[in-house]
Amino acid sequence: MISTPHIPHLQENNVRQGFFTDEEYQLLRAVLPDHVKIPLIIAYWTGMRAGEIVMLRWEQVDLERGLIRLEPGTTKNNQGRLIPLVKEVTEALWQWKQWTLNRYPSCSWVCHFRGERLQRVPKSAWQKACERVGLKGKLFHDLRRTAVRNMVRVGISERVAMTISGHKTRSVFDRYDIVNEKDLLEAAICLQQHYISDPEERISSEELFELPEQHHYSPDLSQGHGPKSL
Repeated sequence: MISTPHIPHLQENNVRQGFFTDEEYQLLRAVLPDHVKIPLIIAYWTGMRAGEIVMLRWEQVDLERGLIRLEPGTTKNNQGRLIPLVKEVTEALWQWKQWTLNRYPSCSWVCHFRGERLQRVPKSAWQKACERVGLKGKLFHDLRRTAVRNMVRVGISERVAMTISGHKTRSVFDRYDIVNEKDLLEAAICLQQHYISDPEERISSEELFELPEQHHYSPDLSQGHGPKSL
């Protein structure tokens, strides 16, 4: 009998490392042209896919309620979803919409260049801006990873974060190497408390760790060209 030779499996390294810090986001936002700045802002805060962003029409954006509506069949997994917007996104979109209506009143697209829909996020403009602020090699898709990680870090549950970003399975947290820091802190506290018999010596998570704070940004109305809010 001929035995089957052993073929070792190659170790899979599918962990994605590309993320944006708040500072890097602000630097890039300051130098991108306005028609690319809009996709940046949306992606950073919502985790939407680039293809979903460039297909957005104004009728899908409810600025009063702060929501973006994606219809079933228009997303990668064909499922519709509602995406909540933070104040920075609604303010930027409101200013961009007013500017668009004044210049290109017949344009129904959120992401456009001179009234014509962006077919994709402009690669050349993106790369030039990244190089200008020392972020060469950063990908637009890194914004999606960043949004999911930021949501989890500020206490949004994985289930809700997946609903907002449109991920169907939680494997995203493994692929993106996203760790729920709150769970890690609680694990460390439980471990320490187990070995402390005196209740007065036990400490809380606030005393043991300094928890990261959530940062909120308001658009700098003095920067940008074109619509003054961007």
